[in-house]
Amino acid sequence: MPLEVIGSGLGRTGTKSLQTALNMLGFGPCHHMIEVRGRPESMALWVDAGNGRPDWDAIFAGYRSAVDYPTATFWRPIAEHYPKAKVLHTVRDPDAWFESTQATIFAPDGAVTRALETGEGPQAAFFRSFAGPLAGHLHDRAFMIDHFRRHTEAVKATIPAERLLVYEAGQGWDPLCRFLGVPVPAEPYPSENSRADFIGRQPGSVTAQT
Repeated sequence: MPLEVIGSGLGRTGTKSLQTALNMLGFGPCHHMIEVRGRPESMALWVDAGNGRPDWDAIFAGYRSAVDYPTATFWRPIAEHYPKAKVLHTVRDPDAWFESTQATIFAPDGAVTRALETGEGPQAAFFRSFAGPLAGHLHDRAFMIDHFRRHTEAVKATIPAERLLVYEAGQGWDPLCRFLGVPVPAEPYPSENSRADFIGRQPGSVTAQT
């Protein structure tokens, strides 16, 4: 089953809410970093992808859509592999994005930072596989914000306009449903994995990200 929707937006741009929204709209199951917690064996596939040996059909077996890391790092080859899939690029204010990452997924004492700094533990190779240029710069505001902006510009320059939606969660259902060609649900657009929600959870072996 080929992917129908590819999320190119970085973690902490509303991707967990978007995962739920896509499931609600009939594009599920939707892959998200949190899925790796339930399928830890899939980390090896992502490591292979990071080493230039991707098997996208194995990684996304059973999924109709994918958002968040690690997908966001590999958006270009994934979009090439699934040429009929639409691309959703989630964005937010870059400064707000950076502040959110520092309190959650890239916190100085968090699992990603520790793994990248020490190179130890079973998750180190997995995190390195998609950290890319961010490794060593997770807490550098100027670098991270520049990366965030350049990432968006690269997506916009690469994906044809008719295949791409640049989207903010606060926009709600209407632009998303128009882009995907589906009716607007009666339920409110989901709002999940806020900073408070993230911090309030017990730390897991693989972090979830909005």
